Amino acid sequence: MKLYITPGSPYARMARIVVLEKGLERRVEMITAKTRTVDSPYYGINPSGRVPYLVRDDGVGMEDSALICDYLDRLDGKPKFALPRGDEGWEARRLEALARSLMDGLSVWLREILRPENERSPGVIRHEADRAQRLADAWERDIGRPPMRGALNMAQITLACALGIEARNPGFLWRPRHPGLCDWYERIAAGPSFKATAPGIPTRTAG
Repeated sequence: MKLYITPGSPYARMARIVVLEKGLERRVEMITAKTRTVDSPYYGINPSGRVPYLVRDDGVGMEDSALICDYLDRLDGKPKFALPRGDEGWEARRLEALARSLMDGLSVWLREILRPENERSPGVIRHEADRAQRLADAWERDIGRPPMRGALNMAQITLACALGIEARNPGFLWRPRHPGLCDWYERIAAGPSFKATAPGIPTRTAG
């Protein structure tokens, strides 16, 4: 299979972490896609131009990080990140959605500051910066919830990848006033799969 990624994408990082956690390195080829470029050859593979994008063994392509992560997790018939049943499962889904909300807003903010300075929207930047701080406050309250303390799951992976955006956006100052979140993140970020996919770490490329 081929997994198209960009090194700086937190969404692609989620899929890369699942590949490592599931031991799929020999089965999934990582390919760095050229995105946001006029007439990139990648658009012939994935018309939306987004990452991650997984081309399965049967040649069918799949987009969306949550879908790809779930597919990769179930390849061996032994899902590691499947949601539990009942109230515990709903709580895990709630927290995963909260983490995705943080990631989505931060991604909008990051794209805005990567524009030429004269094309940036101060209003968008302010809106997303404020949203990020509110969500960091919410996570300081929720980080002690059982799904965030147990075995690695998609809520944890999503939140850690969102917080890791600080490496690319120096304006995202989530650490002050959030000691519980800082302690949690440092433990998660020390894991091998997170260290191997940290922003700035080169990825294997092909074709």
